[in-house]
Amino acid sequence: MSRRANPAGGGTPLFQRYRPLPGVPDELCDENGKMRPGWSGLLAHLSRLNPDEIAHDVARGDQYLADAGVFFRSYGDTTLSGRDWPFSPVPIILPEAEWTSISAGLIQRADLLEQVVADLYGDNRLVADGHLPASLIAQSPEWLRPMVGVKPRSGHFLHFVAFEIGRGPDGRWWVLSDRTDAPSGAGFALENRVATSRVFPDLFRQTNVHRLAGFFRAFREGLDRLRDDPAARIGILTPGPLTDTYYEQAYIARYLGLSLLAGEDLTVQDGRLQVRTVQGLVPAEVLWRRMDSIWTDPLELGAQSQIGTPGLVSAIRQGQVTMVNALGAGILETQALMAFLPRISRHLTGQPLALPNVATWWCGQPAELAHVRTHAAQMMIGPALSTRMPFETKATHAIGGQLRGDHGGDLDTWLTANAAHLVGQEMVTLSTTPVFENGALVPRPMTIRVFLARTPQGWQVMPGGFGRIGTGSDATAIAMGQGGAVADVWVVSDTPVEPVSMLTPPDTPFQRAQLGPLPARAADNLFWLGRYVERTEGILRLTRAYHSRLDEAATEPLLDLIRDRLRALGIDPDQPLPEGLRTTLASAVNSASQIRDRFSVDGWAALKDLEKSMGRIVQTARAGSDSALVMSVLLRKIAGFSGLVHENMYRAAGWQFLTIGRSLERAAMMADLLAVTTGPDAPDGALDLAIEFGDSIMIHRQRYAVTSTRSSVIDMLALDPQNPRAIRFHLMAIRNRVDDLAAHRPETQITEFERRVLELDTRVALHQVETLDSAALRTLHGDTLALSTALHDAFLL
Repeated sequence: MSRRANPAGGGTPLFQRYRPLPGVPDELCDENGKMRPGWSGLLAHLSRLNPDEIAHDVARGDQYLADAGVFFRSYGDTTLSGRDWPFSPVPIILPEAEWTSISAGLIQRADLLEQVVADLYGDNRLVADGHLPASLIAQSPEWLRPMVGVKPRSGHFLHFVAFEIGRGPDGRWWVLSDRTDAPSGAGFALENRVATSRVFPDLFRQTNVHRLAGFFRAFREGLDRLRDDPAARIGILTPGPLTDTYYEQAYIARYLGLSLLAGEDLTVQDGRLQVRTVQGLVPAEVLWRRMDSIWTDPLELGAQSQIGTPGLVSAIRQGQVTMVNALGAGILETQALMAFLPRISRHLTGQPLALPNVATWWCGQPAELAHVRTHAAQMMIGPALSTRMPFETKATHAIGGQLRGDHGGDLDTWLTANAAHLVGQEMVTLSTTPVFENGALVPRPMTIRVFLARTPQGWQVMPGGFGRIGTGSDATAIAMGQGGAVADVWVVSDTPVEPVSMLTPPDTPFQRAQLGPLPARAADNLFWLGRYVERTEGILRLTRAYHSRLDEAATEPLLDLIRDRLRALGIDPDQPLPEGLRTTLASAVNSASQIRDRFSVDGWAALKDLEKSMGRIVQTARAGSDSALVMSVLLRKIAGFSGLVHENMYRAAGWQFLTIGRSLERAAMMADLLAVTTGPDAPDGALDLAIEFGDSIMIHRQRYAVTSTRSSVIDMLALDPQNPRAIRFHLMAIRNRVDDLAAHRPETQITEFERRVLELDTRVALHQVETLDSAALRTLHGDTLALSTALHDAFLL
């Protein structure tokens, strides 16, 4: 593709047409209107492109994000759908020298917060000596009384923190909020980096942009050193797929090679934290917590929690597990605490904050309340104990002197009645950064979330971050609460940077890494994913057979037979695209969503594409041949998904459980259909229906040059060990997978599940076409389904 000058600008650089907001600091232009360091390469690159070329390049980044399945969900959304990732392709660019100054200020702040949280859960001198109000700490829901006196096993409360920062009107950077409980966004920062490098591949390679991999490698090494037992697990503790950042958690787990663990994956026995796996209990010593502290243990913390692990606090108290970060560290996110941190810094370190936080006043003190009341028009006022800025809460708050929420009185009355529970914060004017809108660069307010990780060498700052960009031209921090876009952050050096990666250094002797035991919950979801996908395919085949016969004037008894089988599967045969079919596929998507860290990007994309296709087609499908054609299209898509997953999935325990689920469902569905299509009362055309359902028309014609008979159908679809649609084939497949799983189990005696599989496979192998009648097939159907319970008892408890 040619790189011509932008005809719309007549070759004029984009910078000359860029118009910063009056009186607002800008990341592209300094106070004198000159371009800031680091931007010249990007602006020169963009100026050489015409609008179509820019749109083409941006589409590459968007396509990557779509293919990778990047999404964001509002917390509390009970569906599995997510919003498209609001990607802004123009990165925020900062020079290395400025970033070095920012990093030093944030490291100072992280060390200060470590001292504060250690004191609050230890000697509590800050409260005793009057540096912090006792009521603020005691009333905070983030201060966890059961954790008082519990010293972290690692010696540190904080291991991974984030700070939201913005540039103020004076050009200095300010801390807008602290994230110390379960900071999110690091994985999204990685995805933004990949997407941006797809948009500007040549520019990214030529520009001295600091890489992010070194930060994550150092953090991973730090996590490794936190465990005593090399065989113990390091995991990411997730609230589950309905949390707003679940995709990011799965992505970062894959990137770092960590287990993504839910509360139900864990148990505490004899004071030790253990992971439930298909090979039994495996110790876990380090958890990177992405679950809010209060939900982690229903015994000692949030009794209403259904996602925590009973006894977790006890294991921590006994020094058996390291939490990243320590439970209760969320107290540091309290908005009112910002009012006291500047003085606490001088008290504890003798130094002022190098990077100040937004000016904050706790209204529980007379002088501060009077100040907030007098300057309310220039302030945001909200809950003192909140961990979010006032405009981010749903509680009653005031912005610029205007009261918002359910409070019926005026501002003065509200302040007086609730003073001890309120905090006032200066309305910060944020700097702007250029974004593309309608083919032009325009300024939009932005903040940056910066991440710090504790490593063996101390705090390390991610050289970049997660940029948040507001909508519209309102440059106050309030605009950030109205949504917007996200962008990569480039820290640019004047000299070449080291091309670090997560790969093992080349001088390290190679050693093949072994996969650890599969968590039982992951195995359960893989098993049911296999079953639901296979059930979806079976329903598609039956539905297609039904609708194709509607236009062929098939006999009513045969149509009744198909209707009965569909109804037994929860399908309404009178719907061209039955709701039950979409529900079954949705169950498959749900199972896959629970194991995003173990599911390939291509596999997930194929499954979501199938779901979207089914949703689009539902509006157009009509009964008869039209619906049959629709089923054929969907069958090809589901076959593509199954082939992709089974061809590319590593042959470890996860693949074995997926295969068992697939084979169990296919064998059971075939036994059920053969029981009614091969019986003495089966209507005309029933045998041909069975062959069609088993996708064996061609091989049947090749082997039996006559019309179908009961014997030929039973032989081919029930007893043939070479036919991938036959019952015997799938019972043998289950038996082989069971043998693979048993090889890794410590028990020498076979389980009830293994015994049942062996008995069932042997029973079918001994049958002949004459003995495998409808009664035997019905028994076989029930016994095959019963394997599911036996498998659960053997591997998943």
